[in-house]
Amino acid sequence: MEDITVKELKERLDNNEKFFFLDVREEWEYDDDNLGAKNIPLANLPHQLDELEAYKDQEIVVHCRSGARSGNAKKFLESKGFSKVRNVPGGILAFREL
Repeated sequence: MEDITVKELKERLDNNEKFFFLDVREEWEYDDDNLGAKNIPLANLPHQLDELEAYKDQEIVVHCRSGARSGNAKKFLESKGFSKVRNVPGGILAFREL
């Protein structure tokens, strides 16, 4: 699936739109700046994949600090059969600038 811009993400969050929101930053980063996503650090993703099984056919929006780790998470999830994964290029750094 196509990536999602930080502007579109903010609009969708503001409108309480339905999608699964995943933050793949480390716990300390998540604690500093939390947008309400489920936090599973990228390194833990393979070990916690079962927690996402219920969302396999739903839209999953993945973000991190800059968009790099979430891009890797998107590729990993797609390789595991998740078909509707979207990355947030720019991540939390770009989101803060809105």
